[in-house]
Amino acid sequence: MADRISSADRSKLMGRVRSKNTAPELAVRKALHAAGFRFRLHRRDLAGRPDIVLPRFRLAIFVHGCFWHGHDCRRGRLPEDNAEFWAKKIDRNKARDAAAHATLSQAGWIVETIWQCELKNGLEPLIEHLRMLRERP
Repeated sequence: MADRISSADRSKLMGRVRSKNTAPELAVRKALHAAGFRFRLHRRDLAGRPDIVLPRFRLAIFVHGCFWHGHDCRRGRLPEDNAEFWAKKIDRNKARDAAAHATLSQAGWIVETIWQCELKNGLEPLIEHLRMLRERP
């Protein structure tokens, strides 16, 4: 199916997409803070610059948009227009994500990825996981 808007308008629209402080990221931060967890944001000294970092637990959380990071869900489908460009772009993003994950894991960090589509089911599994980490001696 062809795009409903012009190529110039689509480019302008895609250019306005933010990389930090996105709605899914803000939802995760709000839930973590309400559960009593304190965290740091976008630490530049860590590989991949995780969206949320809980230093006390050595936990790095990435909040990924399904489209931009190539998730296997309805939102992660590639557009039909300019398919080659988008396939290359998403593949580069996936490779960058995998490298950051491996680097952080080798450095002893726990790495969690939260997908945009998972937020509709709530964040209770993540919160419970963090509560278990907090209660460890």
